[in-house]
Amino acid sequence: MPELPEVQTTVNGLNATVRGRRITDVWTDYKSAHKMHKDSIKDAKFYKEFCRKVCGHKILKAERRAKNILIHLSGGHTILVHMKMTGHLLYGDYERKNNKWHAVRDKALQDPFNQFIRFALTLDNGKHLVLSDMRRFAKVTIMDTDKLEESSHLRDIGPEPLETSFTYPKFKERLMKRPNGKVKQVLMDPGIIAGIGNIYSDEILWRAGVHPVSSVIKIPEKNSKEMFRSMKAVLNKGIDFGGDSMSDYRNVYGKAGKFQEHHNAYRRTGKKCTKKGCDGTIRRQVVGGRSAHYCDKHQKLFK
Repeated sequence: MPELPEVQTTVNGLNATVRGRRITDVWTDYKSAHKMHKDSIKDAKFYKEFCRKVCGHKILKAERRAKNILIHLSGGHTILVHMKMTGHLLYGDYERKNNKWHAVRDKALQDPFNQFIRFALTLDNGKHLVLSDMRRFAKVTIMDTDKLEESSHLRDIGPEPLETSFTYPKFKERLMKRPNGKVKQVLMDPGIIAGIGNIYSDEILWRAGVHPVSSVIKIPEKNSKEMFRSMKAVLNKGIDFGGDSMSDYRNVYGKAGKFQEHHNAYRRTGKKCTKKGCDGTIRRQVVGGRSAHYCDKHQKLFK
């Protein structure tokens, strides 16, 4: 699932490509009996209302909240997109034949991972903003812009880890909401801190030298502070490298990010630790139903 760096990379791309463009048409082949009467374009009635609220309106800007993309429109509405497991937004020249969308001219958009178009906005310059989503799990909805934070989609999300106002004392305070929790699971809890998932929690803990199943309350202050510094550094590094494309993620131009080329822990099971002076090996352990990757030497277990 795209995490904070991938979502921020997408938002940066949207502001560079579609900001100021007017939406002239909407298309989707999403439909689900499980989404009937819910605020999702997978519900036919809601989709009609969605079309009414977006067509003819200008894209003012895009923002990120946790793993959600917020596309603010003139008229006081905001499109919210959560890319879920396999979704990613793409911008370019498309044509539709036999109810299927095809990218024209741009080879990057023709990447096999970019071919599962489920949703498309036609723009006033003739180009399209589309959502490729192989597994159809992505969420697209629309809300009043002035009521975003109180919506069920955003109201229970924790603070943003890269905000300058998110200091170490606030970080520690958030973690201590689950003092007996395993630290990897706590870092990944969106109600504690926004935007951190499986990849970046592994990399944060590797850098901080903390074992993923350490109990939050048992982690010494110096290691906790190192976790905080590592969180900021790793997430910024993820953005700098354009996100992680070990799986499906692609940016709005259809291109893969590069963070997967800089993993120290995630999916490196059995490989030697890359930390200078460490002779450890990367191990894998299931934590709360998710795979945790860690060094068996320099990452200390605090319990």
